[in-house]
Amino acid sequence: MAMDLLSAALADLRADAVVTGHFLLNAPWAIAKPAVEGAAFRTGFGGPFYIATDGMEPLRVEVGDFVLLPHGHAHVLSSAPGVEPVPFDDLVAQAGIHARFDTPLRLNVGSGGLASELYTGIIFYREAVRNPLFSVLPPLIHVRASDPAVGPWLADTLMAFIRESMACQPGWAVAAARLADVLFVQLLRAHLSSAISHTGWLRGLMDPQIGRAIAQLHRYPEREWTVESLAATAGMSRSRFSARFVELVEETPIGHLTAYRMYVASGALRDSRRRLIEIATSVGYASEKAFIRAFRRWSGMAPKQYARSVKDPYDAPKPATTARGDVTERAQA
Repeated sequence: MAMDLLSAALADLRADAVVTGHFLLNAPWAIAKPAVEGAAFRTGFGGPFYIATDGMEPLRVEVGDFVLLPHGHAHVLSSAPGVEPVPFDDLVAQAGIHARFDTPLRLNVGSGGLASELYTGIIFYREAVRNPLFSVLPPLIHVRASDPAVGPWLADTLMAFIRESMACQPGWAVAAARLADVLFVQLLRAHLSSAISHTGWLRGLMDPQIGRAIAQLHRYPEREWTVESLAATAGMSRSRFSARFVELVEETPIGHLTAYRMYVASGALRDSRRRLIEIATSVGYASEKAFIRAFRRWSGMAPKQYARSVKDPYDAPKPATTARGDVTERAQA
């Protein structure tokens, strides 16, 4: 059931663009990476490395492990804890290179010490901020190569992605973005299989009864759901279901239903051919006025205004650049 809902949550989530990098780092080294507007990933070969975000102890990353920062948090990469970090922008400037969107960034640091070979990247998802799955993902996900939940498929996809993004053959940008989609799904699958605990609706999904209700709610958001009908789906009393749902999901059943309906509607608003009443009905609203009020509370803007603000989903966003096309710190691998 959990994997079916994972498919549903990711069905319309596609990578718009990918920025990649290859770093050869000789110990001792430490790099302070700024926050980015995308999902950042890190994997390495050679010497192990450490990664830390605000408020956490440095995490040791072994060869072949995979680290994902779904929300693009600022973090520090290092050869060992305690090494003074150098801002990433300063390293790039010292190397005399320009980080670009259309080619992988290659960076060599130091010489003589134990070398760590890092492959890094940022995957850009336009609707990540409102996707119900992203909202419950932790700041950092660490998938160990030694974890039994990780099969050869993850390593194979990772190597295919690295080869495609580094070779820069014709069509590489599209191929890398599609491989990034597969890689992201496989990483989340491994995370869901191996994580001791989850938060939000992922935790609810792991509960046999609450998970059954969430599955139906996500599959049929247009139905006239009530707490009573959802409780019946879960095979529980109304009071017990409501209390258990809030305990696990950390929001009320109707609150979760509304948020999911608005997420589905936000995707439908990309299609200019669909009438507003049609979209409203498809997510359970009988009138445009009721839908508009709910959507405005959720997104901070009216549906039509939101639709105008969303670009064509196949028009991949380009990171902010200078006049020469250099990628700014918002979108560096």
